[in-house]
Amino acid sequence: MPYIIVGVVLLVIVLYVISVYNGLVTARNKVRNGWSQIDVQLKRRFDMIPNLVETVKGYASHEKGIFEEFGRARGLYAQSQQSGDVGMAAQAEKGVAGALSRLLMVQEAYPELKANENFKELMAQLKDTEDKIMFNRQFYNDTAMAFNNKAEVFPTNIIAKMFKFELAKFFEVDEAEERKAVKVKF
Repeated sequence: MPYIIVGVVLLVIVLYVISVYNGLVTARNKVRNGWSQIDVQLKRRFDMIPNLVETVKGYASHEKGIFEEFGRARGLYAQSQQSGDVGMAAQAEKGVAGALSRLLMVQEAYPELKANENFKELMAQLKDTEDKIMFNRQFYNDTAMAFNNKAEVFPTNIIAKMFKFELAKFFEVDEAEERKAVKVKF
C-alpha cells in the first residue's frame, strides 16, 4: 500500500512538471510569435514606405512639371501685360496651351493620377503600418510579461530554471532618436 501512495505522488509530480513545462513552452512560443509579428510589420514598413514615397514622387513629378510650366507661362503673361509685348503674350499663351495639353495627356494616360489621392494613400498606409507595429509591440510585451510571470512565479520558477527557460526581453526603445515620429520628406 505505501508503494502505491508513493507511486501516485510521483505520478502527480511528474504530471505537474509536464504540465508546467508545456505551459512554459506554449508561453515562450507566444512570445516568439509576437516578435515575428513585429518583424513582419517592420519588413512591411521597410518594403512599402520607400516604394510608396517613390510612387508619389513619380506621380507628383508629372504634375509638378506641369504646374511649373503653368507658373512660368503665368509669369511670362504678367510680364507681357506690363510691357504690352504681344509676342511675349503669345509665347505665354503657347506655354499655357502646352501645359494644358500635357496635363490632359497625362490624365488620359493615367486616369488614377491624382497626387492628392496618392498623398492621402501614403499617409493612410503610413498610419496603418505604424498602428500595426504599435499593436504588435504591445502584444509582444504583453506575452513577454505573461511568460516572464509564469517563469518567475513559485513553484513554476523551479521548473523554468531546471529546464533553463530564459526570460523574454521587452520591446523597448533604447535610442532617444527612435522615440521621435518618422518624418517623410519629398
